[in-house]
Amino acid sequence: MSDTETQCESLTNQVLKARTPEQIEAVKVLIWEFFDVLRLRYPEMVGEIDAYAHDQDVVGQLENFDDFFQPPNGECFVAYAGADPAGLVLLKPEGERAGEMNRMYVRDSARGLGLGRKLGEALIEEARALNYKTVRLDALHRHVEALPLYESLGFRRYEDAGAVGGTDARFIHMKLTL
Repeated sequence: MSDTETQCESLTNQVLKARTPEQIEAVKVLIWEFFDVLRLRYPEMVGEIDAYAHDQDVVGQLENFDDFFQPPNGECFVAYAGADPAGLVLLKPEGERAGEMNRMYVRDSARGLGLGRKLGEALIEEARALNYKTVRLDALHRHVEALPLYESLGFRRYEDAGAVGGTDARFIHMKLTL
């Protein structure tokens, strides 16, 4: 068994900061899966989802991963179910004292293992370590797995006309005060 296989075997239901090339590649795959899931769950919004991915320059961000999702420009957590990458969440800075929880995703095959909670808790712990005062997120209204999780982590809904989706009721804006 290789060192990588040994390392992955020890990752049972854990969340790590994505640092190795294998972890970063797994995150890239998971991010595209996340967008595929959005397209399936929200078929009436495919155009908006694709426009968002384009406007956010997801392709460019992933090509220059370290410039967007590694300190000091951000943080990326990857979750493992056994030896398999199964989820991710990104922490993106917004000014000096705030951050954004972005692209939280757990594969269907790993739901119910507590990985979403572990990802959220890791992100919040990191935000506190960075002395952030708030963390915000945007989600779509049919994220039925995620919305109660976010609320249980302390996030509260708020109105933000300037956020993605503005006042469109399909877009949920949430904030956590640390």
